[in-house]
Amino acid sequence: MYFPFIKRSILTLLSLSIIAFIICPKSADAHAYSASYTKLTVDSKQTELVFTLDTLSIIELIPSIDANKNFVLEKSEIKKGKHHLEELIEEGLTLDKGNEEQTPAIKSMKLVKKENKEFLSTTMTFPAFSPGDTINYNDGFYFHDTGTNYVDLITATIYGESSEGVLQGKERTWTVLVTEIQQEQGQTAQPDTTQVPHETTAKPPVEKTAAASWFSFFKLGMLHILTGYDHLLFLLALLLRKQTFKQYAAIITSFTIAHSITLSLAVLGWVTLPSRFVEAAIAFSVCYVAAENIFRKEIRYRWSITFLFGLIHGLGFATILREMEIPKNHLAVALINFNLGIEAVQLTIVLLLLPLLSYLFKLRNSKKIITYGSYAIVALGAIWLFQRLFL
Repeated sequence: MYFPFIKRSILTLLSLSIIAFIICPKSADAHAYSASYTKLTVDSKQTELVFTLDTLSIIELIPSIDANKNFVLEKSEIKKGKHHLEELIEEGLTLDKGNEEQTPAIKSMKLVKKENKEFLSTTMTFPAFSPGDTINYNDGFYFHDTGTNYVDLITATIYGESSEGVLQGKERTWTVLVTEIQQEQGQTAQPDTTQVPHETTAKPPVEKTAAASWFSFFKLGMLHILTGYDHLLFLLALLLRKQTFKQYAAIITSFTIAHSITLSLAVLGWVTLPSRFVEAAIAFSVCYVAAENIFRKEIRYRWSITFLFGLIHGLGFATILREMEIPKNHLAVALINFNLGIEAVQLTIVLLLLPLLSYLFKLRNSKKIITYGSYAIVALGAIWLFQRLFL
């Protein structure tokens, strides 16, 4: 007699737990991952490396540096804690010539602003690399901290030729063989743990390079949406109201097309909007769609509003690639694979959610569940909106 009731309760609890796992961020920040930017310039005279890391990560790694405990890294604190900062950078990063670690000379440390975040930019120089040398760049920041989604976005100019790479997860070594051929073609290998012949006539591993580059940007796209809790919450709000399969397909298609358009335009530099406006608009989109779930009696043309908000979400997706300053002749590959990573995660989430939502829609109290869930989404979106407008 009570078995069906118990079964329904367990399934409902399981469904809500999975949805809660998706919609509830680990912190108040809707993009809770640490990003650094590495710019490597190699010529016949010297090697310059500019490493830029967000200041919140600096404070997290060296808590004592934030003397007044206001979670803001100030110039006076940088000056006072310069020795600790230098130790942190030198221990976290290495640049090797083959298997021989090179000694850096730290030239400067300064605060820079990217979008709405503060970063500490450290400029250091190393001895020059010549054709035949193998450059191994290693990033050890947060390597053993599985709770931090850390990425290092690399742009390198080696004897005038540009290349890019992404270090994340356990893949923390970026390798390039400097050869006469490479100077002409700009080929890179990332990541590569094999021993590369130390000869000027050696050919760069073109096939391995292409695969590594493709997958690194694909994974970056996956990570970006998985840590973009506001994007995920918007997606959940779109699906939470009961609709036909045709309507769901139209919603997902319009969102994909819209954010792909503005992602491309923003990364190419053709469309630029203030970051504060974009992030606030994304938070508003979460509130609006969830409010529709509560107050609208019928949902018919959600694909149209999804398209409009999707254009804004695309600008949010573009931030991380735009900050890399990728040369335009390399943008197409990075952009396509980054977007494919986003779409892969988005499609997977939709395929996981739809069966659960289908079950919820059959429950006697489904309307209450949808209403209460939408109220929760509105509340979280409103918190983000307030933070992004006034804090």
